[in-house]
Amino acid sequence: MIKNSFRFVDMENLFSSMVLSVIGIHLLAVMSPGPDFIMSVRNSLTYSRKTGIWTAVGFGLGIGVHVLYSIFGLGLIISQSVMIYSAIKYVGAGYLIYIGIMSFKSTSSDLGVSETENKPDISPIKALRIGFLTNVLNPKATLFFLSLFTIVVGPDVPTNTLIFLGIILMVNTALWFSFLAYLVTHSRVLPVFEKYQNAFNKTFGGLLIAIGIKVAFFTD
Repeated sequence: MIKNSFRFVDMENLFSSMVLSVIGIHLLAVMSPGPDFIMSVRNSLTYSRKTGIWTAVGFGLGIGVHVLYSIFGLGLIISQSVMIYSAIKYVGAGYLIYIGIMSFKSTSSDLGVSETENKPDISPIKALRIGFLTNVLNPKATLFFLSLFTIVVGPDVPTNTLIFLGIILMVNTALWFSFLAYLVTHSRVLPVFEKYQNAFNKTFGGLLIAIGIKVAFFTD
């Protein structure tokens, strides 16, 4: 009876340690500047806080896709198949470059930033789609989650625990980028963006194009 109690405590501690490790590693990865970070800032400043939040929800849903194929072993197939991995890599790179070109070409007059009330926005569905595709088509995310679920989590963790972890990672992603959307659309930040919007658009566009090129040609 005592042995069983100790065993239960050990398993509980092991589970808690594993969950905290996964959450910590994931948060560090999410907070590191990358395509999703730049897309979040771009959508929040170019359109609205609401669009930035919907984009964040799209990021979270994209995480769900990575978690699902990692849980069911499809991530290993993707990582081992040169054709599938290359397809994800080039489609993702093309998408980032396309968004970057659109951002680089846009001007203040296109977006009507000088008239805040009439500033055109995009629909929640479109913002959701942008966030979702940005995350799903990121080949580095594929390798990250495959490594996370095979090295840190391990093969002996029950499926329901993996699903629970996946939900936490999705929520954490959405919350972090929602907070970022709130931060960059603060009243002290927006006037600066409105003044230098053309420079911001070209900077965001150039960064997305550069990341797309890096993903296409410098990601193994």
